[in-house]
Amino acid sequence: MNKHASVDQASPDFFDRPSSAQKKKKTVSRDIGQIKGDVSSAEVEAVHRDGAMEPPEYKNGRTFVEVISEKYSPENFPYRRGPGMGVVVVPTVAPQGSPMKDRLNLPSVLVLNCCGISRAGDQAEIAAFCSHVMELDLSHNKLQDWHEISKIVSSIPNLEFLNLSSNPLAGMTLEPRCAEAFSRVRRLVLNNTQVSWDTVLLLTREIPELEELFLCLNEYSSVSASSVACPTLRLLHITDNSLQDWAEVRKFGPMFPSLDTLVMANNNLASIQDNKDILKRLFPNLRSINLHNSGLNRWEDIEKLNFFPKLEEVRLQGIPLLQTYTNVERRSLMIAQLPAISLLNGSVVSDSEREDAERFFIRYHLDYPEEELPYRYHILVTKYGKLEPLAEIDLRPRCRAQVEVHCEEKVEQLNIRLDQTVAELKKQLTTVVQLSANSMRIYYIDKCSAFGPEEMKYNTRALHSYSIQDGDEILVVPKAK
Repeated sequence: MNKHASVDQASPDFFDRPSSAQKKKKTVSRDIGQIKGDVSSAEVEAVHRDGAMEPPEYKNGRTFVEVISEKYSPENFPYRRGPGMGVVVVPTVAPQGSPMKDRLNLPSVLVLNCCGISRAGDQAEIAAFCSHVMELDLSHNKLQDWHEISKIVSSIPNLEFLNLSSNPLAGMTLEPRCAEAFSRVRRLVLNNTQVSWDTVLLLTREIPELEELFLCLNEYSSVSASSVACPTLRLLHITDNSLQDWAEVRKFGPMFPSLDTLVMANNNLASIQDNKDILKRLFPNLRSINLHNSGLNRWEDIEKLNFFPKLEEVRLQGIPLLQTYTNVERRSLMIAQLPAISLLNGSVVSDSEREDAERFFIRYHLDYPEEELPYRYHILVTKYGKLEPLAEIDLRPRCRAQVEVHCEEKVEQLNIRLDQTVAELKKQLTTVVQLSANSMRIYYIDKCSAFGPEEMKYNTRALHSYSIQDGDEILVVPKAK
């Protein structure tokens, strides 16, 4: 299936922005990162203008039928885009005097964002021309009546993906008879709609095969439990809300027992409060969790992620706990604390990286008092033993050395640069031994070597290539006249 209107689930830019700014600004531009595909740069620019240049007919809204008639008319969309991408639909029964007749060429992925749509229009026209449509993006329109939305959805029998992001649905009531129209949808996006949680629960009850649900930027601080589970939901994307208490997150477990991926970035979740037995039962199928920019500040909360039996991917950046660590320390300590994780913050954890991280974890805690050692430390000591601290070796090349300069009976202490050449050293020695550079021969004497003096005969050779150390000697011999 073409994914032009699919939802971007793991954009680093989206998750890593400061949560405070995201929660204050519910602008249209905030939702652009959620939907990828058919939105052109011109359309994005129009979104940023936020309707400032809308045509007069947009002010009071337009019908769905008017928009598809205009956008996909032969004048604006004359050619098929390839096999299966666009289909000329000929209605079997068309209303008398239909303005569209058989002239529309609609793709199966229908993107109608930012079109000023507020009403459905003639349902017979929608049914005639949208029978093959599988994905529908209605984001950034003016839909605020669930009855009008249900008329559109009920007229598209094969609809699997529906995006209603940034439509003004705050305070709008969805009647159960209208909710039945959504029963075939598998992926539903309600970002930045301020749709009520009661409406969300009604939709999850009426959509028997719902797999993915997007509820970002809806200002939820609490949720109510449902007496009816949604057993098919695999992905819950609920970023940029105000869920701070684990008691609210706990409700997702019974509601969505098959949940595979939970994305909760930019919620100020303070802690994970349940014990091992509860967490094991709460999310038995959870494979991936995203807690970017949450409020977690204890290693105990990180350890509790190990209690989810199938968890293998974790995203945890921007949390208070990790602020004082370096990037290397953050990743190593996290990997060591989460032995079953194969993906951390989007990067694969290899076997060798895990071993290095676990050894680092042991050494990191060597100076901790016994009563402050984490439980994981004792497990890893059983595996690797008590490791000695790594020797600190400075591999940077030496810059200078203190040497003894011998010339006949004269001995001088001299500090020399090791990045200079033999010719430059001779020039430095002229003032020490009172000989010109051309009238001297110099020798290097390594005091730790059994070998004799080594003549430094090549003027362009760098001094560091001799491995000169403090205390070594330079012997200056005048050339025979």
